[in-house]
Amino acid sequence: MLSICLIGYGKMGKMIEQLCPQKGVKIAGIIDPTIPNAAKEINPNSLADADVAIDFSHPSAVIANIERLIELKQNCVIGTTGWDSELPRLKSLAEKAGIGMVYGANFSLGLNLFSRILSEAVKIVDYFEEYDILGWEKHHAQKADSPSGTAIELAKIVLAGSSRKSKVVWDKLERKPEADELHFASIRGGQIPGTHALAFDSPADTIELTHTVRNRSTFAMGALSAAQWINGKQGIYSFSEVIGEILC
Repeated sequence: MLSICLIGYGKMGKMIEQLCPQKGVKIAGIIDPTIPNAAKEINPNSLADADVAIDFSHPSAVIANIERLIELKQNCVIGTTGWDSELPRLKSLAEKAGIGMVYGANFSLGLNLFSRILSEAVKIVDYFEEYDILGWEKHHAQKADSPSGTAIELAKIVLAGSSRKSKVVWDKLERKPEADELHFASIRGGQIPGTHALAFDSPADTIELTHTVRNRSTFAMGALSAAQWINGKQGIYSFSEVIGEILC
């Protein structure tokens, strides 16, 4: 049976713990400095019985967490977002350490399938100049980062497949967008687990692609699947690459 250590015991950590029995996984430990009975830091003792560590902590802590996991040569799944700028450096360190790591902006299986659908849709619509592209995402009021890591990845898909869009504008516009700008808006409020949408709009009609999460269990199940997949492996993989391996 796979043993995992949870780094961060917020909503996602609790959901992963709840779903472990369904996946045949056991909790070897919990690391969270804000929880009374949890380990306070990542060290050999707190990771002693874990095959894989799963991090759903906080953007302010995730870089230091990853560095420590690499130092201790601990296979891991990183679900926390907000460290894109450090990805090349940390991937290089992880590769040198010879560990296995899966990272992702979104561990929902449906969202990863949505990303592949979007990629094909952008290429198809690119043949028809009358269609403009725009996007938006909605999340709960407690989400610490904006735009979401998933929105950033979806925008990259649009830029890669579109001959007319070359940059993303995330902020409020005090002007009309330029033709080569993808305007991608973020909304925060309530208890929304997550919605991401892209629209292809023409003077005559609109095509919308939307992925809406009903609850956080989809992320937890994806993270547990990733932990099972990376156990005993070496190499650094995005969750979308793991999905690709499954599809192949």
